[in-house]
Amino acid sequence: MSWIDDPKNVARLYRGLWVAGGALVLADLAIHRHAETAFDGWFGFYGVYGFVACVALVLAAKLLRRLVMRSEDYYDR
Repeated sequence: MSWIDDPKNVARLYRGLWVAGGALVLADLAIHRHAETAFDGWFGFYGVYGFVACVALVLAAKLLRRLVMRSEDYYDR
């Protein structure tokens, strides 16, 4: 039995990820960034940018799967 099988540990891991994410957002207030453009100096820009990029990758993968997917019996033929 793995440690992740215990529901208490799953809840702790989930809460820990939320705390770590919150700490990173709060660190954005204290860290001075040398912005190249006006918008990358905005509060939380890199978190939003990362989230949007991740969602775009997942959606692109779904579309790509439709293009390259083969039938289930491809190797049986």
